[in-house]
Amino acid sequence: MFGLHYKLEKKAIALVLAIIGVSSIGGLVEIAPLFTIDQTVEEAPDMRVLTPLELAGRNIYIREGCNACHSQMIRTLRDEVERYGPYSRAAESQYDHPMLWGSKRTGPDLARVGDKYSDAWHAAHLNNPRDLVPQSVMPAYPWLARTPARIDDLGQHLRRLRQLGVPYTDAMIQNAVADAAGQVAPNTDRGWGVAERYGEATNLRDFDGQPGAPTEMDALVAYLQMLGRQTNIARTPASEGAE
Repeated sequence: MFGLHYKLEKKAIALVLAIIGVSSIGGLVEIAPLFTIDQTVEEAPDMRVLTPLELAGRNIYIREGCNACHSQMIRTLRDEVERYGPYSRAAESQYDHPMLWGSKRTGPDLARVGDKYSDAWHAAHLNNPRDLVPQSVMPAYPWLARTPARIDDLGQHLRRLRQLGVPYTDAMIQNAVADAAGQVAPNTDRGWGVAERYGEATNLRDFDGQPGAPTEMDALVAYLQMLGRQTNIARTPASEGAE
């Protein structure tokens, strides 16, 4: 074996061709499945898009590096399913740009965290994790509750995501700023507008316990509370979902 390698080292062209050949095997394994993506991603008719406020929360989630310690992909292993819930399905991530599957779990997987805890729990946990989990090594984020969420550019975010295939409508894009503010103002015209555009299942409430304009805490908690709730496909048998 080493004799062959030594011979290749003396023949530069042969060595380059061998490297290309070996590398192409890995590339083929990664690229070939993409040609069957339409068959591998299940249909999820009930899949809903993120609201502008939830999208703002996702941006904060990425900004603060939450995805460096928390994955959002439950594998099919029995211990993972028993701990976190139904394993992740491809359709659940079809609107994610970028995807946040992750592979490192300093903290638990968050793919099914939506509605698992109350808004007050999330707000207190983000303010100081050790108040609720004494052994936690997660950083505290007290400034989220006192920092207004940036919502003035959300229409542009929705427009760009539509270019990537996320089915935002013209009305959603035009009302993005109003809808971000309306999601934390239930029983108002703006709140009803959010429900009309994004569906009755949309969470309409004050997430951080502080009435008024949405804060970064509102946005991040709103995002966490919808994780695993965009579609019910994960709770549907695989064969039934494929049909």
